[in-house]
Amino acid sequence: MTYCAGILVRSGLVMFADTRTNAGFDDISTFRKLHIYETPGERVLAIATAGNLSITQTALSILAEGLPNPDTGELETLEHTPSMLRAAQLVGHAVRTVRQDLGPGLEQDHVDASVSLLLGGQIRGGPLRLFMIYDAGNFIECGADSPFLQIGEHKYGRPILVRAVDYDTELYDALKIGLISVDSTLKSNLAVGLPIDLLVLRRDELKSELTYRIEPDEPYFHDLSERWSEALRAAHSSIPRPPYAPPPLLEAVGKKARG
Repeated sequence: MTYCAGILVRSGLVMFADTRTNAGFDDISTFRKLHIYETPGERVLAIATAGNLSITQTALSILAEGLPNPDTGELETLEHTPSMLRAAQLVGHAVRTVRQDLGPGLEQDHVDASVSLLLGGQIRGGPLRLFMIYDAGNFIECGADSPFLQIGEHKYGRPILVRAVDYDTELYDALKIGLISVDSTLKSNLAVGLPIDLLVLRRDELKSELTYRIEPDEPYFHDLSERWSEALRAAHSSIPRPPYAPPPLLEAVGKKARG
């Protein structure tokens, strides 16, 4: 299991992914799931992967070697694709090709072959964009009304992003909120774990502003986790109790408070 997300705001893009690929009492392994393709001044693209590791690894290898362009017949790679839309089509084509090749055998052995990917970035001359690509090769695009996309174990972090992020959120506030969603996911599912890889890309800069790996002993992330827990406890304490208890219980609570 994994947790990856991309947050697209007015000033730029934040993407992050955990690195845990297996979890058990004595079997925990890590693998990079956020892959960055960068030619400063020309393009920055990032792919985050979730799902069957053999499918995503093979798809990334195919993308590195290139896929035939249907119009020219020449091999096309992410380093030379002319637009983000074409890049999303290329990633979808690679995933679909691998699924058609390996999927039946994996399914015959009762191995889940499903995958999903996030593709975000900007190519010179085009806009900053963020896509989610499904294992059939089709995709959807992130928009200003809902400025984030998630893959993997997303349900624990989603409420935080829904409540706290909008298109006008400042770029590093978006990163902070994203890390809070990661922390909530880590607390709820042992199959998601540190380290966390992240990318910050400012709109129209065409170079990564920050690439960073949060290790298990990273002081800021530990402090963020503690502060978020304290904030939740404070918020809970500040909200009045529900007025639904039976009258005798309410009277007893009132007497205890007065005494």
